[in-house]
Amino acid sequence: MGDHKEQPLRVGAAVRRRRRALQLTLAVVAERSGLSVPFLSQVENDRARPSRASLEKVADALRTTAVELLAAADPACSVDVVRAEVCEPAEGPRQRSLVRGHHQMHASEFTGDHDAGREFQHRNDQLMYVADGAVEIEAEGRAYRLGRGDTLYLTGGVRHRWRATVSDTRVIVVAVAEHVEAVQNRSR
Repeated sequence: MGDHKEQPLRVGAAVRRRRRALQLTLAVVAERSGLSVPFLSQVENDRARPSRASLEKVADALRTTAVELLAAADPACSVDVVRAEVCEPAEGPRQRSLVRGHHQMHASEFTGDHDAGREFQHRNDQLMYVADGAVEIEAEGRAYRLGRGDTLYLTGGVRHRWRATVSDTRVIVVAVAEHVEAVQNRSR
C-alpha cells in the first residue's frame, strides 16, 4: 500500500536529460564512454537496457553516477516509499538510491568499501552522513575522519574523494540534484 509497483527501470530519458544539460552530442558521450553511438541512441530511446557496467561508463561520461541516473529514471511522484532491500548480504560494495524520480533532492546509501581513487565534484551542495562504520574523506587538500553519526557538508564545486576505513560502513549522501540551479556566486 503506497508503494510503486515494481517495473523495469527506464533510464533513457534520464540519460538524455543529463546529456542535453551538459550540451553534449551522442558522439562525444560515445567517445568518452567507449560505447557506440547507435547503442547510446537505443538507450536514450529505451530500446536497449544498458548493463550495470555500461551504465557506469555512460554515467562517467556524463560526469554523474549510475545511482543518480537510476534515481532520475522513475516517474516523479509526490509520495514514494523506498523499502529497505530484503536480501542475503551481498559481497563487496553496494549502493542504492533512497529517492526515486526526477526530483530536486538526491539521496544514496553506500555500503561497504568504496573506490577511494575516484574523485567527485558536484555542482550543488551535498551532505555525507556516516550511519555505521567510519570513513576518511579528502576535500580541499585536507583529510577528515568521520565515525558513526558524523556528518560532513560539502559546498558545490568542492573536489573530494572518500573511502571506508571499517568494513560494513554505511554512508548516506544527500545532495541537491545536478539538474537544479542551486549554485550561487560564491566569491569571497
